[in-house]
Amino acid sequence: MSGLDVDAVLAADLSDCADAPSGDPIRVGMAMDFSDVVGFVDIPGSKVVPYVAELINCAGGINGSPVEVRVAEVGDDAALATQELLDWGAHFLIGPPFADFALPILQTTGGQVPLFVAASTEPTLADASINSYLVTFDDYGMSEAAARWALDQGITRAIVFTEGEGIPYTGVNPDAFIAEFEGNGGEVVSTQTYVWAADTDFSAQVNEIAGISENNEIVFSAALGFQLTALRGQLEGQGLDGLTYAGTDALDATGIQFEANNEGIVHTPHVSISAGDRVDTLLADYEAAKGEALESRGFMPLYVDSMFLGIQGILDCGCADPAGIGDAVKQISGFEGLSGEISYAGTNGIPPKAVPINRIVNGEDVLVATIGAGWEGGAVAAAPSGLDVDAVLAADLSDCAD
Repeated sequence: MSGLDVDAVLAADLSDCADAPSGDPIRVGMAMDFSDVVGFVDIPGSKVVPYVAELINCAGGINGSPVEVRVAEVGDDAALATQELLDWGAHFLIGPPFADFALPILQTTGGQVPLFVAASTEPTLADASINSYLVTFDDYGMSEAAARWALDQGITRAIVFTEGEGIPYTGVNPDAFIAEFEGNGGEVVSTQTYVWAADTDFSAQVNEIAGISENNEIVFSAALGFQLTALRGQLEGQGLDGLTYAGTDALDATGIQFEANNEGIVHTPHVSISAGDRVDTLLADYEAAKGEALESRGFMPLYVDSMFLGIQGILDCGCADPAGIGDAVKQISGFEGLSGEISYAGTNGIPPKAVPINRIVNGEDVLVATIGAGWEGGAVAAAPSGLDVDAVLAADLSDCAD
């Protein structure tokens, strides 16, 4: 392979490989969080990347160089795990989603080593000046998209669950939804608080909602799958069976597709996977080769693309020093990855991406819309927002409005 050919990588047959690459290795360091908080994405992510590296090497490597992957669990000391990877000679890093561990990683690298926070949507972690990159849309992108979708369905009332204004992820996503929904003519009729990843008894919130709901609202949160279905059951127990439920990528990560009472639930996955597409085929091939199915399927392309982007930086700069690789990553434009097109040129490290809107329909998780930056809609989109000169000039003084 003379460059990064994604299709050739995915087509590699581990039972019939090309000659083993023998050049200087490209070293990919993965600092992963295996805790209960994000282990459901970092654990499978730390498995799929080495597998894809096997495929790359099977196809002959990158310009004759093999790709090596080392995984270090951050545990209680992300800085130590990072230093171990740097001492090993990692050319770039793939890191965990949340700032608790990503920030110590950046402090350890001094901003000189590219870090792809694969599964993160946290906007504060994107900073190209210190080589920190998201691989997907951020919290604002996905929650604004959810609000836009609701408005496009004619839903004008919302009930929002949050952990508190400004709290990373669990508060920022609801904040973004509220701003977009209200900014385009919607009304948030109730804002409730809860404990993310813990609460399943919503009796107090449900009693309050039952007093104000018109049974036509959208219920939005960043809750996990089991929490949302628990909330739904309790609201339906109060006779509220006409509500629409929507959430973030957390629903995809925690298997909303497999939850009971999930019909009609809307979520914003990073990739909408369909049978037989590249992602589905890769995950099926992994299962066949390794004897296990990977969870959090929609997140796996982000981990693979993190490796691909680092390799693309190496190819573009023709260098092996992390700082030079980082300079090249900053200029990446139009890279066609597993998760879609990725560009960093002209950004601060957040690639502009459209957001898939998936919904459980007849038990199947299906793509129902794609919301991009060019969206024009909203509950009041058809109404003039300023002076309509033509309407003024057409006015008939003998037949005036009220």
